[in-house]
Amino acid sequence: MPHALTELKVHTVTKPVGTTSHQLDADFCVVGAGVSGISAAIESARLGREVVLVDGLPVLGGQMVNSLIGLFCGVYGNGPAYRQLTHGIFDGIFADLGASGDLHVNRGHTITVTYDEVALGRWVERRIRELGVRVVLGASLTGVERDGRRITAVSFATRHGAVRVTAPGFVDATGDAALTWEAGLPCRIPDRTIYGSQQIVLEHLDEEHQPSREELAERVHANAAEWGLIRRDGLAFFFPGRNTAVLNMTHIPAPLDPVEASSAQLEGREQADRVVEFLRAEFPKAFGAAKVRSYGFPGRRQTRWIKGVHQLSLEEVRTGIRFDDAVARTSWPIELHDRADGYVWETFDADHVHYVPLRSLLSPDCDNLIAAGRCADGDAAALSSVRVMGPCAAMGAGAAHALDLAGRDGSVHAIDLAALRARLAANVDD
Repeated sequence: MPHALTELKVHTVTKPVGTTSHQLDADFCVVGAGVSGISAAIESARLGREVVLVDGLPVLGGQMVNSLIGLFCGVYGNGPAYRQLTHGIFDGIFADLGASGDLHVNRGHTITVTYDEVALGRWVERRIRELGVRVVLGASLTGVERDGRRITAVSFATRHGAVRVTAPGFVDATGDAALTWEAGLPCRIPDRTIYGSQQIVLEHLDEEHQPSREELAERVHANAAEWGLIRRDGLAFFFPGRNTAVLNMTHIPAPLDPVEASSAQLEGREQADRVVEFLRAEFPKAFGAAKVRSYGFPGRRQTRWIKGVHQLSLEEVRTGIRFDDAVARTSWPIELHDRADGYVWETFDADHVHYVPLRSLLSPDCDNLIAAGRCADGDAAALSSVRVMGPCAAMGAGAAHALDLAGRDGSVHAIDLAALRARLAANVDD
């Protein structure tokens, strides 16, 4: 028996004169909800702080989830010891997604971890909700208010109206230092393109016939011109037992101009389609029936980052300098994608570890802002080795604790470093 139709009144309204702003007050405002921002928000909430987490996408997870990266890198040290160098959110992710069969561990020169992006996205959403973090999605940064050396408020445009967030502390986890840039603080940009990638997930594969990494690279290098492939290397990461793979075989520009960025996204999908055609023809047993399940949002590696108190150098990465204000560590190789057809890949020995200092996350001209992840300061080669997910998450956790130690009116430049080291011991010490 259908329910009776009840009266539903409809009202006629018009937008009020002037700008209506939704006002949010918090202890910390984290801008950017990728791996570094999620880590910062979770760690801050666990410290008992009121957190507002803002992102330009309509969903959480940033590139970690929505660019279909599909691989955790930089969390572990090199073999044969394979020490876990970053804990925090990874302990929960590895435990929960491992139990549900949504992770796969790969052992090579280091350990990388393949993951199911849908399961990871839901894990992130559940943790953020459980901890009471307030979230604003689909929000574009429109303005930053400063009072001397302090940011006092940040404004955003959303389809639901303007949002203004006030807080004693801010984390720039935007990936391209958008918060720092809009605050009028110095940033760095490379003098030539550092390429991003258009990731895709392929399904209906036959993993029993998957080519070796060496065979795939050799065939791509030999036949790239014939198939119109720009990048002449790349990898297909198969997820065992599911006959799916994530492809990382394209190179697309990552401009900061809005029209050029949109054009690059469309070009990236064309590149990805050519890769699929190539794989179907060259490896028919493995890829003959391949279908694109999903295209990720454009992956961006290095675009714009802060000018910090300290710029991490290639020499410091190569020698593994242990800073007294270290907040993150990794043994990931130099991985600089500064040419269209390939990239620099410089690995380290079994015992190597290099570190990121808090000073590389701090603008010299601001007392309550900390950058995290790809926004950290380094020369191009050094940054290429610390912008992967392991150290990015550690930087997010470090940012949360540094802001907490600074307090409401203190400076992130004057915190107790011994106390910070004690809090971050799991991510910077053995």
